[in-house]
Amino acid sequence: MPKRLSIRRAPQDESQLAKSIVAELTTDIDEQEEKPEKNPAAVALGRLGGLKGGKARAEKLSSKKRTTIAKKAAQARWSNQKGSSS
Repeated sequence: MPKRLSIRRAPQDESQLAKSIVAELTTDIDEQEEKPEKNPAAVALGRLGGLKGGKARAEKLSSKKRTTIAKKAAQARWSNQKGSSS
């Protein structure tokens, strides 16, 4: 997995820094690491679960429990508003 640029340490020496910049700029796209292809069956299965997850959970909960969850979510949303006049 390629490292993030923000994580890399800058070389201590100017010549090392110059070499790393040139190496990065001249690297071919073909030479860079490619992401492995995902298994289409696994992607479809994961999507299927994601599509029905929230709806299935809501159907399982009682009306009182859904109301409690909604109130808690609204309270969390509105308690963190910037510039609120409280």
